Amino acid sequence: MSKNSMSKAAAARIQSSTAKANGGVVPKGSFAARAQSAASQSVPNSPPNGPSKTGNPSGGGRGNNPPKSK
Repeated sequence: MSKNSMSKAAAARIQSSTAKANGGVVPKGSFAARAQSAASQSVPNSPPNGPSKTGNPSGGGRGNNPPKSK
């Protein structure tokens, strides 16, 4: 991660404090919303339902498993 990258943990802290200050709402276009967007873009080539990277088989319901037959 480069020096100017936003980590997901930092974005979560920013979003949490903004939500607490605004009655549970994070305003659209706020710094917290932009931080969350930047954090999600700073992890390249990481599909949300990608294959297991641990060497163990993936659990049921993951996007990389074939659909169950009916």
